Formats: sequence, C-alpha cells, structure tokens
Amino acid sequence: MDFKSEILEGIPKSLPNRKQRSQSLSHAPKRKDILSLDEKKLAVRNALRYFPQSWHPELSKEFAEELEEFGRIYMYRFIPEYDMYARPISEYPAKTAQAAAIMLMIQNNLNPEVAQHPEELITYGGNGAVFQNWAQYLLTMQFLATMTEEQTLHIYSGHPMGLFPSSKKAPRVVVTNGMMIPNHSKPDDWEKYNALGVTQYGQMTAGSYMYIGPQGIVHGTTITVMNAFRKVLKNGESSKGKIFLTAGLGGMSGAQPKAGNIAECITVCAEVNPSAAQKRYEQGWVDELLEDMDSLVERIKLAVKNEEVVSIAYIGNVVHVWERLYDENIFVHLGSDQTSLHNPWAGGYYPAGLSFEESNELMSSNATLFKEKVQESLRRHAKAINKHSEKGCYFFDYGNAFLLEASRAGADVMAENNIDFKYPSYVQDILGPMCFDYGFGPFRWVCTSGKPEDLQRTDQIALTVMRKIEKTTPMEIQQQMMDNIKWIEEAEKNKLVVGSQARILYADAEGRASIAEAFNSAVKSGEISAPIVLGRDHHDVSGTDSPYRETSNIYDGSKFTADMAIHNVIGDSFRGATWVSIHNGGGVGWGEVINGGFGMVLDGSEAASKKLKSMLFFDVNNGIARRSWARNKEAIFALKREMDRTPELNINLPNFVEDEVLNSIF
Repeated sequence: MDFKSEILEGIPKSLPNRKQRSQSLSHAPKRKDILSLDEKKLAVRNALRYFPQSWHPELSKEFAEELEEFGRIYMYRFIPEYDMYARPISEYPAKTAQAAAIMLMIQNNLNPEVAQHPEELITYGGNGAVFQNWAQYLLTMQFLATMTEEQTLHIYSGHPMGLFPSSKKAPRVVVTNGMMIPNHSKPDDWEKYNALGVTQYGQMTAGSYMYIGPQGIVHGTTITVMNAFRKVLKNGESSKGKIFLTAGLGGMSGAQPKAGNIAECITVCAEVNPSAAQKRYEQGWVDELLEDMDSLVERIKLAVKNEEVVSIAYIGNVVHVWERLYDENIFVHLGSDQTSLHNPWAGGYYPAGLSFEESNELMSSNATLFKEKVQESLRRHAKAINKHSEKGCYFFDYGNAFLLEASRAGADVMAENNIDFKYPSYVQDILGPMCFDYGFGPFRWVCTSGKPEDLQRTDQIALTVMRKIEKTTPMEIQQQMMDNIKWIEEAEKNKLVVGSQARILYADAEGRASIAEAFNSAVKSGEISAPIVLGRDHHDVSGTDSPYRETSNIYDGSKFTADMAIHNVIGDSFRGATWVSIHNGGGVGWGEVINGGFGMVLDGSEAASKKLKSMLFFDVNNGIARRSWARNKEAIFALKREMDRTPELNINLPNFVEDEVLNSIF
C-alpha cells in the first residue's frame, strides 16, 4: 500500500502484526503505576473502542501489557510502515491545501529527527505529546485527508472527535489539550487521566502541530543570552571567553549550545542522558562532547584563557559541574537551567548521586523515594548556584519551573519577602520588558514545498521588509529590530533547519503582518512555489498566561488569571486562523499555565491576505492591551503608538496612583 492509500485507510482494514519498539530511538520513561485495578480495566476498555470487537481478545492482552510495562497504552502495533517526516504539501492526499498543511506539520512533529520520543508520540519536554496513541494519529490523518473547506475537525486531547459542518471562514481544526476541571489539574491527575487515555499534556507546540525543531528555542535563547550579557558586561566588553553554564540537551533544551555559539560565549551544558548528548553532538548543535569532569575543567580553563566561542556538552549531572567550578574558582558569568522541571517526577529532572539508568528504574519502582532524591538534589543544586551568585554570577530561571520546584523542595531560593524568588525569571528581566511588552515575539513560518530555495527566498523577503521598517523604528525598539535582522542574515550560515524548512524571528504586529503579506504575494506570483504556514510559539505576547514565565512581569495581581490566553484563541479563530489550540500546561507544568496557539496557511489568495491582517493584529495587540492595563510602561508606549496608527483600535489605558495617596490611608 502506498503512502496516500495508507493515510486514507485510517485504522487498517485487517489487524497488522505486532511490532517491537525500535532499539535505535529514545523512548519515554515508564510512567507512574497510579491506576487501581478497575481503572486499568477502564484504560484498556477506552483503548479498545478504536477497534472492531473481533480484535479485542488479542489487543486487550497487548494493551494491558503496554500499560503494565510502560504506564501508558501507546498502541505500538499501529505505528505506520511509511517513514515519518514532513513531505512536500503536494504529496498529501487532501481536498484542501489547509488540511494538507496541517498533515505536514503533524508529521514534522513526529519526525524522529525532530521528536524526543517519536514512538510514544512525544515531541519534546519528556511528555509533550502530539497524540496519546497511534490510533488517534491514524484517524486524525484520515479525517484531514477527507475534510472539505466547510468542515472543522475537533480534537480533544489527541482524540479526533470528528468532522463537524462549519464554513470556509472557520478554522479547519480546533485542538484542546489537558483542559481539566481546576480541582483535577495536579501532576498526579495528569498521570492518572493520561493513563486512562482521556487527556494529554500537549506542551506548547507539540500538541498544536507547530514545533519546528530546536530552531525556535535557539532563537529565544539567543535573544535571552545576548541581553543577559548586555546586563552584566561593561559597554564594549565582549562575551567571548565568558561562561554560560546550564543543563539539558533534550528536545527544547538541546538548543542552548547553538544559541551560546551565536551569542559568542563559552556554553557549558550538562546532560545526564548520553544518547541525548550524542544526538546533539552528531547534529552539530554542540561543538565538543566530554564525559570526564577533570577534562571538562581543563577545557573550560583553556577556553577562558583563549577567549573562545565554543559549546561543550558534559555527560553528567549539572549539580556536580556547579560545585566543581566553584571549588576551582572558575567564574561563571551567566547561569540557568533548562531541564524539564515541569515534569520533575517522571524524567524531567535527574537527581545528583544517581545514574541515568538508576533514576529511570527508581521513578517507577519507588516514586516516593525518587521524589525525595529529586528534592534533595534541587536543594543541593540551589546551594551551589547561590555560592556562584555571591561571587557575581547572573542566574536566571529560564521558565522550566526550576525555581518553583526548588522552592517546593525547601531550597534557599526565596527573596526576603518570602513571596518572590531571589532570582528573576528571564521574562521578568529580559523578554518581558524588552520584547513582549513592545509586542515582539516568536513569529515563525514553514515552507510547505520542502524546498530549501523557498526558505532562502522567504529569508530575503523578511530581511527586505524588516530593513524598510527599521528606518522609521523608534529608539525603544531599535535593538530588537537589529537583533532580528542579524538573526535572519546569519540563519542559513548557522544551519538551524531540523525537519521542515522553517524559520523564526521576533517581530511585532507591524512586522508580522508586513512579512506575511509579502509571503502571500510571493506565493500568488509563484516566486515561492507552495503555500506558507504561519505560526508562533505560544511563548509570546498574548498566547500564554503563565505566572512563572510569560506573564511573570505582570504586577497588578492578574498574573494568575488566564483570560488573555482564552481570548487569544477565541479571537484568532474567528479572525482567520486555519487552526487554533488551547492547552493546560506547557513549559512550566500541568496546572501552572494556559497556552493558546494558532496556525495559518498562506495560499496566495485574497482571502488569506484579509485574514492575516485581521488575525495577526489581534494576536499581538490583545497581549499588549493586557500588559498595558497592568501598568507596564513599555506596553503603554506600544499601545499608544498602535492606536495612533490604527484609529479603529480603542483600548482602555490605566490611570496611575501616587504612592503617597495609598500610604496615607493604610
């Protein structure tokens, strides 16, 4: 059976042979054994509803074995025979270009070169899932292949509920992930209900089909690291030979060494999983790979002496690195952490003192003891960072819930008021006031032809647009413009593409709409050979309500509300998005954040031109309005500037209260 026929078939007509897991791929750790006997029966019952009754006697035993061995029912038997990667859009069986583009994006998320645990349908973060099982994938692809322009596919946490009549102006797909009743949104709830097969953790761009490999996080990390060095170095001082120490080389975190190279520093990145470190080394995302601590110390000393720009991966625990560099009196300029601490008890963080293999065994065999080990390691981790901080190291939380989980472990990370953390989130210090409040955030696109020459053409188009805008850009956002112009100028040289032919830059509403309109015109004229998919990370101006990350620089008390993200996804849906998604969790953990995202297909049509102007304008300015109402001065500046340009925009602006007025009454 050829690729198109297999897609159109959906669930196979005859029961395929049982498959063994690939030995060459990274696999998700065994999940917690959290279900009662009756709940395990329910999990198998839920899984069997995808298949005819005649298959149930055989599949029931198999699914029960998977549940026992892996803690989840993945349905490995139904992994497709064809290779998984983003094909050119013309190769997909579909009645609409929009549906074919979504199929392309789904397959890119599951490409073994892109995905962290591809056979478990996990793209990154240890548990960021595209689907819960392979039956959901097969049915979703079949629905997309058969849908018309007047149908919408509704997906409930990976499960394709089905096609509903809608209209050409409606989104083709609406995705929700993990939208739990609030009192059932704790980490163990995710374990339980995911094991039952009724919900999943979609992270940000995993469950919304918008992951473009590590390039997206490379850009965000580059912007963060460059601006962090600007905060700590003297004017004119180079970052060459200065140390950036961090941890994590998995899906998202694997971007850090590449970002460090672009930011021109010494990046030292520890990773406990040897295969993850080796994968990044083989992909060229890290320059050197070391396993011996003594060798690491000597290599760092040499790099500092020679003022090198180099990225070094160390296979081992970062806690040991922090401690050893302190003992060696090696000054660390920047410190962070990008282990998946939103998922601390199931492979997101590996404790010092246990090997990678020992940890994987303990987290399933004795979850209570493993949690104790993790929290003990977090206290030790924070203690080492504190020592470096006292010497002048600038440490920032990169939004992975490191400080949150360290505080819950009783680590010394709290400020004197015992409310705030002693270290800032990178959003509080850098991306919030410097980017998000001004409307700058991660705008990305994918060339559905799969042709590198189309991506090169889009780079040139984006550069032309940005250079034109930069000529009239106010001083407040000149740095953002120049950083992103430089980023695109060097993008091809930095070899950022993994998987789909995709690119990312930070732009505001004006930049996003202008670039998108130029792309749409190029598709219409044939200058670009196939449609372009627009999207963004949810980690943006208005897509995400996350009190410990995206909205951590909101100080009016509303950072624990989620109205902005909900309005974002609803507003995008009727302004022209091709698909929209809303997630519980993502980046900082289940129950800690609400994420809204979108995808938009530019097919060269007049309809696409109208949609992109309306949707991109709202997608950005919704967030600026909220940030302005929180009294963020940068957002007020951006909003006033936008209202001057757009008379139809009429937003409430805050009145400021003098401290003396409040102090006089309390």
